[in-house]
Amino acid sequence: MANTEYTTAFATAIITSDPSKDDAAVDAARTAITDFLACMIAGANDRTTDILAGVIGGNLPGNAILVGRSTQTDPLVAAVLNGYAGHVLDYDDVHASVRGHPTTVIVPALLALAADRTFSADAFVASYVVGLEAMARLGLSLGSKHYENGFHATATLGPVGVAAAICHLTGSSVEETAVALGLAATQAAGLRLQFGFDAKPYHAGMAARSGLLAARLAAAGFGGAPDFLDNPVSFYSAYAFGAGQPELTSKSWGQPWQIVSPGLTLKAYPCCTASHPVASLGIDLHGEGLAAEHIDGITFTYPRGADAALVVTKPSNGIEARFSPEYVFSAALLDGALRLDHFDERPVDESIMALASRASRQHDTSAPRMSSDPTTRFVVLDIALKDGSTINRRFDGLPGVTDPREKFQDATAGNPAFADIPDLISSMRSEAEFARLLELLNQNFV
Repeated sequence: MANTEYTTAFATAIITSDPSKDDAAVDAARTAITDFLACMIAGANDRTTDILAGVIGGNLPGNAILVGRSTQTDPLVAAVLNGYAGHVLDYDDVHASVRGHPTTVIVPALLALAADRTFSADAFVASYVVGLEAMARLGLSLGSKHYENGFHATATLGPVGVAAAICHLTGSSVEETAVALGLAATQAAGLRLQFGFDAKPYHAGMAARSGLLAARLAAAGFGGAPDFLDNPVSFYSAYAFGAGQPELTSKSWGQPWQIVSPGLTLKAYPCCTASHPVASLGIDLHGEGLAAEHIDGITFTYPRGADAALVVTKPSNGIEARFSPEYVFSAALLDGALRLDHFDERPVDESIMALASRASRQHDTSAPRMSSDPTTRFVVLDIALKDGSTINRRFDGLPGVTDPREKFQDATAGNPAFADIPDLISSMRSEAEFARLLELLNQNFV
């Protein structure tokens, strides 16, 4: 008989927990959902979202909404497209334990589920919290080598987080949930080599679809291994590279909820999270009047592992530039802000790149390697000026948004069609209120 100790404990925690009793978790979830929907509505208008829709059948019949569009389609297709739209601008939240983006995977799948099942806003919020908890705890249990060896955790952990959210919402049994988690895990795929390409946000859509499909298959009686955490050839033997700690998947579950601590970082800037500290430093120095022509050289010092996602040094366009701290700092210093148009498909601005060419990176080998603990993240900025003087600054942790309403207004371009969404999310409880949210989201952005 198979050993299912860890998988069963994980599945049991998923279906028996009730985050709706935790006000802090619910409040954090409502804030995060507001922030994410702004990103998804804006991303629905991206040219590449249209390309993906044309290829995978965005016009297939179905009753699942497409966010930022007035059309509906098949739920599995909707999960892909809405997940892609949510991540295409790289403006959506990030979670330290995941080392990736949970909301852009979980929320699109739950929205797609609404095509087949009626549920309340309360159930939607609670299941989102549970899915995020599952995704984050699986990330903690894998350790750091999973990401550092090249996997994109949004893509690999996302299917499991989605399956967990759906099994919680639908009241699946422990046995059915264990199978669904295993079916999700066997679809785990996504490589960091795709950072800077259209394929990166496709990871989010792919994960949303995979988790939804896994839960659907398990509910229909489709078979799968019930021991994905315990088997001798388990998720850990394939993905943890010897660093796996499966007991962390359920130990102290919800105490506190991962959405509360360490919590999500809601992005202040539409680019890779790891570049945000230098963005803030650049904006600060712009405010202090530092001029680019006075700068001779720029050095960023990171702890080991902290710039693993920053795979671009000389971007050719704004999409690649999302992953270049050299560009991000230079744009922030020159313009005093970072906007969506800094990171679109156009070629990078020559004046920004002229400053970025003077920047370099190094690592502080005496500092602890960056881990899932946000306190291990820092960057030191050293600027050599042409007059021989220097500027030295340090940023610890990550900047972020606490109230996403202004971001929502900006990302949706003040479109009145979506103006009621933040207030609705802040108070929605019933089935009727959730149905109203779906109706508001299912409108054309432009």
